[in-house]
Amino acid sequence: MKQISSSQNAYIKSLVQLQEKAKRRKETGTFLIEGLREIELAHAGGYVLETILFDPSIVDKHSLEKLVSSNTEWIEISAEVYQKLAYRDTTEGVLAVAHSKSLALADLQLGATPLILVAEAPEKPGNIGAILRTADAAKVDAVLIANPKNDIYNPNTIRSSVGTVFTNQIATGSSAEIIAYLQVNTISIFSAILQESAPYYTQDFTNATAIIVGTEATGLTQEWREAATQNIHIPMQGAIDSMNVSVAAAILIFEAKRQRGF
Repeated sequence: MKQISSSQNAYIKSLVQLQEKAKRRKETGTFLIEGLREIELAHAGGYVLETILFDPSIVDKHSLEKLVSSNTEWIEISAEVYQKLAYRDTTEGVLAVAHSKSLALADLQLGATPLILVAEAPEKPGNIGAILRTADAAKVDAVLIANPKNDIYNPNTIRSSVGTVFTNQIATGSSAEIIAYLQVNTISIFSAILQESAPYYTQDFTNATAIIVGTEATGLTQEWREAATQNIHIPMQGAIDSMNVSVAAAILIFEAKRQRGF
């Protein structure tokens, strides 16, 4: 088994770049996963794990063997190297280099009456992660990121999603591309917008449905307002007129699930 003890090793330096640079992740088609639960979810989700790196002073190799295929490389790393690569404060002693999946709309696999969550231009990885956790909890059919501002394999997104970036079916595209995809597939568009909208609980979400949420600062663009089958809003009774996008998404998605009998 290969062993690396120096944080100045060229391969380790390349992994630091993979952790820090979206451009590098895009160029290589790979990304870094930290944590046993996240690696387990990626493995269960069909992600190809190229390499497992582990610190034997923290984690036992035998506990990781269920995660690998015959083509997965094992590298034993020192505590110094692990600390160089680790992104989180918690210490689990294991990381993996994984191959990214296609995020193309054309590769989505949907049933007859899908429930889809669309988030337009979410800027904070933490919000994306929270949205993905909601989508996983509700078992939506797909999460679409319109006009993405961040790489979906950003380590902050992986961390905040608690690994649900690997359990959801995800695609990205421009708002125009996603609107065209939904319309071609006869999926009703419910845009969460205050203007010219109806309370969300008055709508029927039991057919093929896409629920669209925007940022707290600017909301959805005009494209989504015009493309909507129906604009919807969550009635607010306090002094403010918006809430965190992941909270709004959860309210709307779980109403759709309630209507569908969960």
